[in-house]
Order: sequence, then structure tokens, then C-alpha cells
Amino acid sequence: ETVKMDDPVLFQHYSGHKSDVTSVSFNPNLKQVASGSLDNSVMIWNLKPNMRAFRLVGHKDGVQCVNFSPSGHLVASGSRDCTVRLWVPSVKGESTVFKAHTGTVRCVKFTQDGSSIITSSDDKNIKVFSTYRQKFKMSLKGHMNWVRSVDPSPDNRLVVSGGDDKTVKLWDLSSKSCIQTFYEPDGMVTSVAFHPDGTCVAAASTDSTIKIWDVRTNKLLQHYQVHDDVVNSVSFHPSGDFLLSGSSDSTLKVLDLREGHLFYTLHGHQSDATATCFSANGAYFATGGADKQVLVWKTNFDKALETSTRTALRSSRRVTSSNAASEPAPRPRTSPSTMSTTQTGPGLSRTRTRPAASSLQPQPSQQPAIVDVAPAMFEEHRPSNNQPQTTPLEELQMPYSTAATLEHIVNQLDLLTQTVGILEERLTLVEDHVRQPGPTHAQPAHVNVDVRPVQPTAPMM
Repeated sequence: ETVKMDDPVLFQHYSGHKSDVTSVSFNPNLKQVASGSLDNSVMIWNLKPNMRAFRLVGHKDGVQCVNFSPSGHLVASGSRDCTVRLWVPSVKGESTVFKAHTGTVRCVKFTQDGSSIITSSDDKNIKVFSTYRQKFKMSLKGHMNWVRSVDPSPDNRLVVSGGDDKTVKLWDLSSKSCIQTFYEPDGMVTSVAFHPDGTCVAAASTDSTIKIWDVRTNKLLQHYQVHDDVVNSVSFHPSGDFLLSGSSDSTLKVLDLREGHLFYTLHGHQSDATATCFSANGAYFATGGADKQVLVWKTNFDKALETSTRTALRSSRRVTSSNAASEPAPRPRTSPSTMSTTQTGPGLSRTRTRPAASSLQPQPSQQPAIVDVAPAMFEEHRPSNNQPQTTPLEELQMPYSTAATLEHIVNQLDLLTQTVGILEERLTLVEDHVRQPGPTHAQPAHVNVDVRPVQPTAPMM
């Protein structure tokens, strides 16, 4: 059977991580894909076949998140070692590191203009740093448990966050305050995403559901129950008409938000699908899994959409989709004659939720060579003699006294940051108290005081 022109197909398959892949991100130039893993490394893969990949080594614990800057010149990564690193995605692999939190950094995102980095952490805080000087700008506090995901709005005014306290919060960066809270009573929030037009947000949950809220009316727009296990990641297509999700049931789902139903089910990972991301132009999407694999797919299903049609459908959906707020969106009705699954390689199948069947392209058999940027972590992937050796980003040998001093400085800076945060809160409370009109005090009574000059005494001889 031939592949239909509008079916998603596997484009590239990357193996090189030694543990779960936790995050994926496209370079806006469509030449690279970054992935983070619990093997402590960040991989930079080239979309062009058989081009070498770079392993960026520096984190001391598992990498939880990666994100390309809008310019594509930097990659940010957050780790269980409580730090954020900014990398240059090249063979030189220069990086800078700063301690962002007192707990695991779960998510890191650049704002749309690239000027700021937003992070979330197990320390229950969301922080904003300037990109080029890594200067702390503000802290957003309100979550009562781990904050697993953040995403800035397209206009850089708002931030959406979600975490283990079963809430999705909307923050105003200008006022540094939470302006809306959506509650997920049945599950913890694993992933959040802003719609490309900034009018709504999507949230994935451990109760296997996906919900979409309108941030203008604060109403639930759509509710999907299409997975059989925890939903780990959600990503909007740049058109705003589709949503991609990855789940611990090992499947990937594509939702048609215009019609409010499941569009595709993709079986590419052998274990939990943990990460999803669309390219900037929507032509590709990348996924990562607990099977240590990174898959890049050609989207295809968005080719038939005309810009004018998208705009009209999106406007129509905003008017009518509130009807779906009270109950989950129905699953597509299928029968053996209209749904088929085909196998074309180990563990690869695709279930189509509309008539006709097609097959996935087989996985590429050749894997790109991997160059370790900074100290090699795995013997089998050390650079070969015919590959250029790179300069380590960190010295392997450091005197104990120097390391202890640096660690002490970092700890003191962290305490100083916390102290400044507490002082900011107290100053806010004082300002609020001063603004409140106090009780009228009576004027003190006038008291006559008899002041007489003291006669000087003669000095003693």
C-alpha cells in the first residue's frame, strides 16, 4: 500500500542516548534537533542524513528539558543538578552555566523575542532570567508543589505553568502575579502549552486527559480522553489547528482542534512517549521516548490547509467549541473497514482514524556519527581518530579547595537570592499597608515647658 500524501511519515530515527529522552526541540533554521536525556547529556542531531551529531556534556545529573532560542544560536537545558546551561549548538560546544533553582529544573523556555529565559522547578518556583547576562529578573511564586512545565505567550506578556499541585496557573509578567488558576482535580499537570494565537492554553495530566482553556473567558473549551495512561507532553501545530500529544501508553496522538476529535494515532516508540515538538513552520515534528529514541516525522497532514481556511476555521472554533466544555470530545467512530494498522518495521505502526490505509516509511538504517563535545561520557562513543578533537568545556581535574570554595560561593548566592525574594515580599506587604488609610489620630495636647538656662559653674581649681 502506498503512503497517502496527507499522512505523517517517519523521516529520521536517531539512537545515541543511553537513558530516557526527556525533551526535544527544533532549531528554527530546520537544520538541527536538540534532545535532552537522563544520561546527563544534550544531543544535537542534524536533519540532513548521515551528518554527525554532537553530544554536549557538562550537566552532573539527568537533563530534564531543552529549548532552542528563537534565533537558533543557543540551546538552553535544565537539569536535576539544579542548573541551567546555555550552549552554542556546534562542534565547539561553548556553554555557560548558572544555578537557577534549589531543586530539579523541570522546564526551560525562551520567550518569543529571545530576551528572557523562563524556568520551573521542584522548588515550586518559576523564575525569569535575562538571556545574555543570565541576570535574575523575577520569581513567580504560588504553586504548592513541583512545577513541571511552563510556556510563555506569543506576545511575551503572560506565562502558563502546571505542576503536581493539580493546577494550571496563568501569570502576568508585568505585575509578577497569578491572574488565573485552572484546577485539575483528578491528576497532576505534566505539560502546558500556549496556543499560537495566545487565546488559549492546553494542559496534559496524569489522569490521561488533555484540556484546553480560553484565557480570555477562563472557560474550558475542549476536553479529550484519547490516551490510556499518563499524558507526558503536548504541543500545538503552528497553525493552531492541531495538537500533538505523547503518553506513557507509548502512543502519539494528533488531535484535530477544528473538529474536536482524534485525527491520528502513531505507534513509533517502544515505551513511554515522553516528549513532543513541532518545527517552527509545522512541516516536521519530533518525539522522544523512554526507549532512548528520537524520532522526526514529516507532518504532511497540514498541507491541504489554506491560510484563509485556517483563519476562518479558527474563528469558528472559538465561537462554537465552548459546546465541548461540559463533556469530553467524542472519539471517532470507526470500524474494521475504516481503521487499519500496518507494520513496516520493528515496533512501528500507525492507526489512522479515517478511511483508507497507508504504511510508514522504514527507519533509516544508518546512524550518524556522534562527536563528544566536552569530556566523553561513554566509551563506545568517543571520537575516532579521523574526527576533530574538541576542547573540553570543563577541566576534569580541579583542586578540592577550589571546588569547595566555588560550591560555597554558589550556596551563598542562592541564599542571597532567596533573601532578596523574601525582602521583596515584605516590601510589597509594607507598601500595601502604607496605601491603606489608617485611623485618624487626635492631636497631642499642648504642654507648657519651663525652660530655664543653666547657670555655669566655676571650674574646680
